[in-house]
Amino acid sequence: MPFEPVILFFLLGVLAGVVRSDLKIPAVLYESLSIFLLLAIGLKGGVELARQPLAELAGPALVVVGVGALLPLIAFPVLQRLGRLSRSDAASVAAHYGSVSVVTFAVGAAYLSNLRQAYEGYMVVFLVLLEFPALMIGVWLAKRGQGDANLGKVLHEVFAGKSILLLVGGLLIGWLAGAEGLKPLDKVFFDLFKGLLAIFLLEMGLVAASRFDDLKRAGAFLLGFAIAMPLFAGTLGALTASVLGFSVGGAALLATLYASASYIAAPAAMRIAVPEANPALSIGAALGITFPFNLVVGIPTYFWLARQLEGVV
Repeated sequence: MPFEPVILFFLLGVLAGVVRSDLKIPAVLYESLSIFLLLAIGLKGGVELARQPLAELAGPALVVVGVGALLPLIAFPVLQRLGRLSRSDAASVAAHYGSVSVVTFAVGAAYLSNLRQAYEGYMVVFLVLLEFPALMIGVWLAKRGQGDANLGKVLHEVFAGKSILLLVGGLLIGWLAGAEGLKPLDKVFFDLFKGLLAIFLLEMGLVAASRFDDLKRAGAFLLGFAIAMPLFAGTLGALTASVLGFSVGGAALLATLYASASYIAAPAAMRIAVPEANPALSIGAALGITFPFNLVVGIPTYFWLARQLEGVV
């Protein structure tokens, strides 16, 4: 099987950053691409959601969110006791690893598409739902007993932030318009998706390379955590999907969601709610190690695991 091309674009960006190339993606283009990708993912999920009875989706959604909410609660004591991080730093890192990465989800979906592996289209609904519970839990863990959790500000930052607004907005538009209503927009939002994702990942490779120095200062424990945690979370996701009866593609994508770590919504929320936490630790681990690990090693591993759990040879 050929290597997933969008991942090769990411690796090219990493290489450019490591060799200190003068390659730069204009900030306005990066912002435009991120808006496009969030809207396109939401629209596709909305179209699929329109085909599903909402009552049948409620039960699996509750299970998926409930299991996902366990991730920051598991990560926090590990980071605090074994990693010897302060309460605020441990809570911030745990929140990042309990939330999800939209871009990792997009790459996982592209990987499955490259394999012609079908998956449940409503997986994007889980993407939206899993974005914020971990952030609330992270704030609670950091501020427990202090009485200054600033939940109002965090809720506004999360729900009014670009990620949630565009994902939910796209989801609602796709749901209301349906496949036929969106047909005139197919060539823009669906046909161009993979090519624009490749350019976005080129920039993400440059950004990831810029975080390597932060990780060197973070120590061996956080480096190990940034690989072990996604493997654990991905396994939990594949098992959850298997119990819920998802397809192999759906199980692989849920595993990818659980294994991903937020580096867009989580840093913004933690900046407001836990300003004393060191962002170099959380963003460095999530973007510098976990993101490239998932793209190159994690996603194929989660797909393999989903196949094993489904008994597919």
